Amino acid sequence: MSPPRLVALLALLLTWAPAASAAGKASRPRAPLPSSKRPARLAAGHSQSCAIFMGGDLLCWGENSHGQLGTGDTRYRGQTPDTLLGPPVELGTERRPIQVAVGAGYTCALLEHGAVKCWGVNTSGQLGTGDTCGRAHAEDLGTEIPGVDLGSGRTARFIVAGSQHTCALLDTGAVKCWGGNPSGQLGLGDMRARGGTPGDLGEHLPSVSLGTGRTAVLLAAGHEHTCAVLDTGAVKCWGANDYGQLGLGALGNRGDEPGELGDALPAVDLGKGRTAVALAAGNRHTCAVLDTGAVKCWGDHRSGQLGAATVEGTRDRGRRPGELGEHMPAVALGKGRTAVALAAGTWHTCALLDRGTVKCWGQNGYGQLGLGDKDTRGDEPGELGDALPEVDLGRKRTAVALAAGAWHTCALLDNATVKCWGANGSGQLGVGDTKARGDQPGELGDKERVDLSQKWVREVQAVEDQAPPRKRDCPPPGP
Repeated sequence: MSPPRLVALLALLLTWAPAASAAGKASRPRAPLPSSKRPARLAAGHSQSCAIFMGGDLLCWGENSHGQLGTGDTRYRGQTPDTLLGPPVELGTERRPIQVAVGAGYTCALLEHGAVKCWGVNTSGQLGTGDTCGRAHAEDLGTEIPGVDLGSGRTARFIVAGSQHTCALLDTGAVKCWGGNPSGQLGLGDMRARGGTPGDLGEHLPSVSLGTGRTAVLLAAGHEHTCAVLDTGAVKCWGANDYGQLGLGALGNRGDEPGELGDALPAVDLGKGRTAVALAAGNRHTCAVLDTGAVKCWGDHRSGQLGAATVEGTRDRGRRPGELGEHMPAVALGKGRTAVALAAGTWHTCALLDRGTVKCWGQNGYGQLGLGDKDTRGDEPGELGDALPEVDLGRKRTAVALAAGAWHTCALLDNATVKCWGANGSGQLGVGDTKARGDQPGELGDKERVDLSQKWVREVQAVEDQAPPRKRDCPPPGP
């Protein structure tokens, strides 16, 4: 199957390089990384990866056509051994980044004092700068990146990015979204983009109506839909709903017309007495970890990404009445196994299980399931549960966090290394080539590990500092 044009997701991701040279020779043992150069937070986007290091640096690699890596240029990183990492993103502040969200061609960072700064493509105002000027070059970064105006005295606790929209969970528990809005994914009762003109943000940007007395504790963003876990543990979603990804038991977008949100927007029926503790949104599907550790998914199921194949085939869930709640099967994770976290790509989903193992299902054309082949899993009965192998992370290794890009997946391991598999055409695996991993037997396990030494940073920085200033790209505001 050919992948869709755009995807967004929310995840956590990697930083890695091969343990063997291109000629197949074993690499020399590396000394343990100092704590300042170990990854603390990770994020993945369409064909891009980012890591926040314990020392406070934020580095990104992979696709860079819009300057989304924050390197001050548009050169891809990670496709060759001499371009593994670019310079750290210059945020123009003494405050350190604590979280990253990656959209389609842009990146946002949440700083430790609650400010949000974004860079990359900005055709729909998704950077939240009050204009449509892209931020790609060195003169656009640092102090030139304006913080998103969240309102007087307001700060952010968490951020997510869809394909062309961005949302922040505020310190009050309110949610504010900006950027593209063709499906109502901003939750404002219309389809007008926000963030691309002066006066769109701050006190002029309403918060999403979650219902009387309700606040949010978690967010997830898909291609053109957004979901929140509320303070009650209920899940509400708005935006595009062409595959039932909002979990309403009916089709039709929500949030693109007045009166569709707040108390009028039903919560997703997760089953009697069930609540959500984690969320992930793929292109057109959504998954939740329940309070029991079970996983339930709804929306697009064309490639088995819901993990709920039956003898009737891969029927989408959430399009019709009676498909949710007790009628929505949990994903079979294996006997006695539960999930603690999720990551969702375009057409695949991965779960971090209670023992630190990882299982993935859905589309697998690039090896993004990490199973050593290209076979889809979850589109036929009997492929999941104990029949679904765990990803081989290496001898005695376990995962502590997951991330998914469009067609790649990564895991932060218990020994402060990262492993990644799947598509690699833009260098998003960070291994110094463009060869996919995980689509052939024997490519994972102990064979490759991450090299997080930042020797490339200084070398690349010296070259890029010589680049001449560029004219900022400011297209007319989009819809």
